[in-house]
Amino acid sequence: MKKTMILSFIAAMLAAGCVVVPGGPGPHAGAVVVPFLPPVVVLGDEPYYHHEGFYYHYRDNRWYYSRSRKGPWSDLPRNHYPKEVRHGRRGQRKGMGRDRY
Repeated sequence: MKKTMILSFIAAMLAAGCVVVPGGPGPHAGAVVVPFLPPVVVLGDEPYYHHEGFYYHYRDNRWYYSRSRKGPWSDLPRNHYPKEVRHGRRGQRKGMGRDRY
């Protein structure tokens, strides 16, 4: 009995690491497992991020995801949002643009 409860708890914790959402009509019909974004996401010149086979789009403080950069886009569950979003520039090197005294 105790072993079953421990295994159930472990399975629940593993399942909490991702969310299953409806895939909708089309070639990806059925359930889709969407991974969490890392705690810190650094965006380049465009508000897109690629992670574990999904494309993520950041717009108006909201995140959307898709298997293709062309869409169709779906709302990302809020519990999958990163803790911090940084905006960097691809052409900018470390230390450039900082005031030095």
